[in-house]
Amino acid sequence: MKATKHVIGSLEKCYALGTFRYDGTDHLVAAAEKRNPCYSFTLAGEHCDTLWEGPGGVMTVCQVPGQPILMATQKFYSPNDSAEAKIVYYRKIDGVWTCEVLCELPFVHRFGVLERGGQYYLIACSLKSAHAFKNDWTCPGRVWVAPLPEDITLYSAAHPLTLTPLMSGLYKNHGFEICHDESGSFAVIACENGVYKIVPPADAEGEWEQTQLLDMPSSDILYLDFDGDGERELLVLSPFHGDTLTVHKKIDGHFAEVYRHPKRLPFLHAIWGAEIGGRVYGFIGNREEDRDLLALYWNGDQYVYDTLDQGAGAANVLHFRRGREDCLLAANRETNEIAVYILDAEG
Repeated sequence: MKATKHVIGSLEKCYALGTFRYDGTDHLVAAAEKRNPCYSFTLAGEHCDTLWEGPGGVMTVCQVPGQPILMATQKFYSPNDSAEAKIVYYRKIDGVWTCEVLCELPFVHRFGVLERGGQYYLIACSLKSAHAFKNDWTCPGRVWVAPLPEDITLYSAAHPLTLTPLMSGLYKNHGFEICHDESGSFAVIACENGVYKIVPPADAEGEWEQTQLLDMPSSDILYLDFDGDGERELLVLSPFHGDTLTVHKKIDGHFAEVYRHPKRLPFLHAIWGAEIGGRVYGFIGNREEDRDLLALYWNGDQYVYDTLDQGAGAANVLHFRRGREDCLLAANRETNEIAVYILDAEG
């Protein structure tokens, strides 16, 4: 695979990425880790709106299904400066973007929306629960859940949404992926305790399910069928903000390592999975030293990779389609670039 890079914007400490349909048009969204703005772009890369100027601290952006409302984390500036973090939502009223608080949730890092049995659920992960000093990891994080209200505009700082803790005791609770199956969607999380699959209830009377997939300190994951045998593998970045990329395959009922990347990749962080031309790719980026952006895939005999870029330092990436083109949106945090890579799977 080869990639043609186009820088579409500049944003200091750009971090969170998303797609957002509003005003009847699909947009790309890029927001900042620090106290900086959030921008939207057309799929062609043209700047549209400044959704907000601050306060930033955005780890995740996520559209409310079927509604022109964008949810976002706010005031998560770093693991050491996120006690005031919360989930907020933005919508356009009379041409002006307005912000309301959905819920206060200290140290909230990743969140998303799951669907099963016709019901939407909000699932949110806190990196930790508290700290007494810099780099204090003694207070583990949690997974929080709630039915997603049909109308979240009924909620505000004065009337916040109530979330229920589903899992506790999760140290360095960082990795988060939403996966889909024939019944809806589920989440996979990665933390110091390992990798877990979380499935919402099948109906209103059901229970949430939690299953440990891998007992290994992990930072980020992809849970996809890379080799096409009908069963998902685990692509794992480890340990927390670490330098090791591995793939694990279920053998005799347990996940075993079947690939280890030959190069150390310090501060692994960007990760996204997508099927392009019938082949499943894992896109991975690291933020220190060479700052590689890679496409990893199974070629029918073994795992191989292509280097799409070096030096940019992606914090996050996101695959999207633009007509017949497959593209990768990247928040190149270390160079303050918002970039689109046009992908050529045959190159």
